[in-house]
Amino acid sequence: MARIVGVHGVGKQRLGSNTLLKDWGPALADGLERAAGPRLGDGDLRMAFYGDLFRPPGHTLAVGDSMFTEEDVDDGLEAELLLEWWAAGARTDSAVPPPGGDTLARSPRAVQTALRVLQHSRFFAGLTLRGLVSDLKQVRRYLTDDELRAAARGRVAEAIGPDTRVVVAHSLGSVVAYEALCALPGHQVRALVTLGSPLGMRMVFDRLRPEPGAWPGDAATLRWTNVVDEGDLVAAVKDLSLFFGAGVGGTVVHNGSHAHDATLYLTAKETGEAVAEALA
Repeated sequence: MARIVGVHGVGKQRLGSNTLLKDWGPALADGLERAAGPRLGDGDLRMAFYGDLFRPPGHTLAVGDSMFTEEDVDDGLEAELLLEWWAAGARTDSAVPPPGGDTLARSPRAVQTALRVLQHSRFFAGLTLRGLVSDLKQVRRYLTDDELRAAARGRVAEAIGPDTRVVVAHSLGSVVAYEALCALPGHQVRALVTLGSPLGMRMVFDRLRPEPGAWPGDAATLRWTNVVDEGDLVAAVKDLSLFFGAGVGGTVVHNGSHAHDATLYLTAKETGEAVAEALA
């Protein structure tokens, strides 16, 4: 089994484990090199792929097939996430106006305004409205669809073997990996490295299973490092120790205009150091 297991984030439903490894492998190798860590050997990295669980089944093409619009954002969790991203964007991007008292309510008007504002932010620049709504729905589905959630966690658990020492998880993948490790007794993972994680967002944290705030392994042997870019809106809460205890080590990196990009997180020296320490 692989010594390192990677867990991807949202929006990968049309890719696969081999496709992602072509990006993750060289990027993590660069991070390890910058940290003066060990070389990444063949078979050292395995991707726990769950993106296909979100891929819609094939169907007969019809004229006027629907595409996500602002009207497709559901009340409740999707609207909550969207408004939290807006508030986080206002804190880090001078071009994003802060939400006012009237727009903080989870109303259709607030959702419309949030989508319009975020599409003109640095963070979501280039992401279509359809893509933004699709990402919201993937997060919501994972947290509310028990069957899909179990299947995604199962993919991660299956990829972790007795030789696995490090789990590196990006974005929504950090939620999947966290829950999988909490539910996997006796695993030998010595480091969880989360990248751009939304685990500190209240609407995510409160829905964690088996229970919010649990340590994802043996408290005496597993080290958790959370790597975050200050401009990463998905990681709206930067300090995970506020929710999971002082054992979570936090480190800040600078990914430039692509704050949430997985490969940029992986090439960072700080990520390489966290992985190298566990492998050593």
